[in-house]
Amino acid sequence: MCLGIPGQVIAMLDGYEGQLALVDVTGEQRKVNVGMLPEETFAPGDWVIIHMGFVVEKTDQAGAERAMAGLELMGRGRTDLTPHSEAG
Repeated sequence: MCLGIPGQVIAMLDGYEGQLALVDVTGEQRKVNVGMLPEETFAPGDWVIIHMGFVVEKTDQAGAERAMAGLELMGRGRTDLTPHSEAG
């Protein structure tokens, strides 16, 4: 299983054979490689899912919001620290 982080394309970067994009990820700008999806085209405003610096999926805003909600839920983790064997 891999964790994908949603981001929004700000710009495609000149050079790099069209394979690098500048993406906003929760307010932080990151350069990511879009080369794993050669059949896709990317433009400012597009939503993507990123893993290890590579775009692994093109999505829409609703998909990005679902991904972020899932990540936030996982980040909360288990708050009950009682071992499972003791939980009655």
